[in-house]
Amino acid sequence: MPELVTGATGYVGSRLTERLLREGRSVRALARNPSRLEAPPEVKAVKGDLVTGRGLKRALDGCDVAYYLVHSMEPAAGADGDFASRDRVAAENFAGAAQAAGVERIVYLGGLVPEDPGLLSPHLASRLEVERILLEALPRSTALRASILIGARSPSFRILVRLVERLRLLPFPAWRDYRTQPIDERDAVEYLARTPFTPYAEGKSLDIAGPDLMSYGQMIERIADLMGVGRTPVRLSASATPVASAVVSAIVDQPLELVRPLMYSLERDLLPRNDEARQLYGFRIHSFDRAVENALREWELREELAAR
Repeated sequence: MPELVTGATGYVGSRLTERLLREGRSVRALARNPSRLEAPPEVKAVKGDLVTGRGLKRALDGCDVAYYLVHSMEPAAGADGDFASRDRVAAENFAGAAQAAGVERIVYLGGLVPEDPGLLSPHLASRLEVERILLEALPRSTALRASILIGARSPSFRILVRLVERLRLLPFPAWRDYRTQPIDERDAVEYLARTPFTPYAEGKSLDIAGPDLMSYGQMIERIADLMGVGRTPVRLSASATPVASAVVSAIVDQPLELVRPLMYSLERDLLPRNDEARQLYGFRIHSFDRAVENALREWELREELAAR
């Protein structure tokens, strides 16, 4: 049966599509604009919109597995006027359509959450709400939660690299000492691809993480080292995320609507609850250094890094 990939024109969705095709699996791609889909002819593209619900019935027809890899980071029209309301509507539409189509499992990629739910940023709170909507609708579904993905096209990683590339003095706000476990994009995609064939992952929310526990400050310094550039850290006493995110947005040439929610997510530890996912799936994951080296190598095949 075909497996539906939503967000197939996006970063993770396109990587997953490539991975599924290498295994000879039948892939159907849902996209608002199928002309943007960069995939081989064997991928069947279906036009659809999660927020309006148009095209979902046709896209899900005959599928027993559907990957939900969509997150809206731009302000929404109507409702509450924010990305969370957009994500909520999209998830409810998709969950209802999947139920009606007889889909057995949804595989969702969300984000690691802090131990204290009261510390959730709006960005992570929205991802957690989408997870709840999908798992309640189809109880055999699986939600994977990840921290920063290390890859040449990962928005979070690209922001960090651009900061290292363009600033000789690196400002380290108060969130520099919070910790996380970034994961190689190749490992995140492997978890996604294996989930439909991992029975014990059904009905679970699993944290997926790389092997290296590090602070955000250590992460940025390590990226600079692997890029081979000398940078001087400047430790700041406050986070000042609203102002800092505007500055970062200008420096890295990324929309403020993308940068600000991501920066708010840095203001706490984001660590996996346990090692259950690695035990269930049982494959070897890449170190942080290997992940960064692979990402930088691919990056330079597509565009120049001025700092190197």
